[in-house]
Amino acid sequence: MDSENLHRRLKKIIGQLNAIDRMIDEDVPCENILMQINASKSALHKVGHIIVEGHLNNCVKEAIDEKDSDDALSDLSTILEYYSRF
Repeated sequence: MDSENLHRRLKKIIGQLNAIDRMIDEDVPCENILMQINASKSALHKVGHIIVEGHLNNCVKEAIDEKDSDDALSDLSTILEYYSRF
C-alpha cells in the first residue's frame, strides 16, 4: 500500500474539515458549506477505495495463492461489509 499517498490525501481531508469548521464560524452560505462537506466525503471515500484495493491485491491475493479459499472468501466478505458502510 502506498502509505505516502494515503497520508497526503488524509492531510488534505483534514485541511478541508478545518476549512469547513472556519466556514461555519464565518457564516458562509449553507450551499458552500455543503459543497465542501460533499468534497470531503468523496475524498474520504477514495481513501477507503485505495485501502480496499490494496487489501485485495495483498491479503486476499496471498490467501488465494496459498490455496486457502475459505480464508480468502471470509476476508473478502469482511472487507466488503466494512466498506459498504460508507
